[in-house]
Amino acid sequence: MALPMAAARGPLWRLGPSALSPARGRIPPPLAPAVSRCPVRSPVRSPVRSLSSRAASRALVAAVAGAARRVSARYERYLERSWPRFFLLHSTFKNGVQALVLEVQEIRRIRARMAQQQLSPQQLPYRDMERLRQFRRDVLKAIPIGIIAIPPFANFLVLLLMYFFPRQLLIRHFWTPRQRLEFLDAYDRRRRASHAAVLRALAQAARSLPEARPQQLLLQLCEQVQGGARPHLAQLLAVRSLFSGSLLVLNRLQVDHVRALSRVLFLTPHLPAFVLRRRLRSHVLEIRQLDRALLRLGLGQLTEEELRAACYLRGLNSTHLCRARCQAWLEQWLGLSCQLQASEASLLAHSLVLLALEPCQPPRDSPA
Repeated sequence: MALPMAAARGPLWRLGPSALSPARGRIPPPLAPAVSRCPVRSPVRSPVRSLSSRAASRALVAAVAGAARRVSARYERYLERSWPRFFLLHSTFKNGVQALVLEVQEIRRIRARMAQQQLSPQQLPYRDMERLRQFRRDVLKAIPIGIIAIPPFANFLVLLLMYFFPRQLLIRHFWTPRQRLEFLDAYDRRRRASHAAVLRALAQAARSLPEARPQQLLLQLCEQVQGGARPHLAQLLAVRSLFSGSLLVLNRLQVDHVRALSRVLFLTPHLPAFVLRRRLRSHVLEIRQLDRALLRLGLGQLTEEELRAACYLRGLNSTHLCRARCQAWLEQWLGLSCQLQASEASLLAHSLVLLALEPCQPPRDSPA
C-alpha cells in the first residue's frame, strides 16, 4: 500500500503546490440544494393528539362546573340555615330560571316545526297554541326585569324586586305556589271590579235597540246576571244575532264599554279607541281558536292544572274549584264558543262576564 501512494505523490510533487489547489480565479460555484419534486406538505395534526386535547378541555370544563356546583350547594346550605326567607327567594329564582330555559327550548322546537311543516298557529295542537300565547305575555312582562338584570351583579337587585314587587314585575315562573294563588285571586278581583261597568254598558246598549223583543231578552239577561244567577246556554244563543249586526258589534261599542271589556281581559285601557277595539277583537278570536283546538283534544286529556288555567283565561276564578266543577263549566263555555262565528266575537267577549259566576253545581241547559 505504501508503494502506490508514494508513486502517486511523486508526479504531483514535481508539478508543485499548484497541482494540489484549485486554479486562481476559478472558484467553483456552490452546489445548489436539491429541489424536491414532491409538494411541500403542512404538518398534519395527529388525530390521537386532537382527541386528547378535546378530552382534556372537556375534563377541564367538567371540573370547573363541578367546583361551581359544590360552591353553590354550600352557599345554598348556608342560606337555608341562616336566612330561610332569603333562601326561599333564591331557590324560587333559580328554579324559575331553569323552567324559563326549558320553556324557551320548547318554544324554539314549536317554531322550528311550524317553519318545517309550514303550519299556521291555528293548525297547532292545543297545548302548543296555549304555550305560544302564554310565552308572548311572559316575554312582554319580563322585558323590564330583563333590562335590569343585564349589568354585572344585578341579581341582587332582582332578588330585591322579587321581594317587594313580585306580582307586578315577575312572570309566573318566579312565583312561589302560595304567591301564585294570592296573585291569581288579586287579578280576579281586578277583573270582577269591571263586571258592573260591562253590564251597565250592555244594558244601556240594549235600550238603544230598535226592536222590543231582542231588547227585552237582553235586559232580562243583564238583570239575571246582576242578581247572581248564571244564564243557560240557550239564553245566550237566543241573542247571538244582536252581537253581529247591531250596536253591540265590537267596532260600534262605546269607548267606555270597550275599556271595561279590556280590563276583563287584562288589557291596558289607556290606548286610543281604534287600538283598543283591534286588540280586544284579536284576543277574543285567539280564545275562540284555542276553544276549537281544545274541543279537538278533548277535556278528558287535560290535567287538573290545565283545566284550571283554561277556566281562568275564560273569566272564571278556578283557583279553589275542583276538577269536576272546572270541567262542567268549561263544557258549557265550549258549547257556546264553538257555535259562534268570527263576526259574533262581541258575544264571546261579553260571555267572559255573563258566565263568570262560579258554579255551585254542574249546569244544565234549559229546554229549547
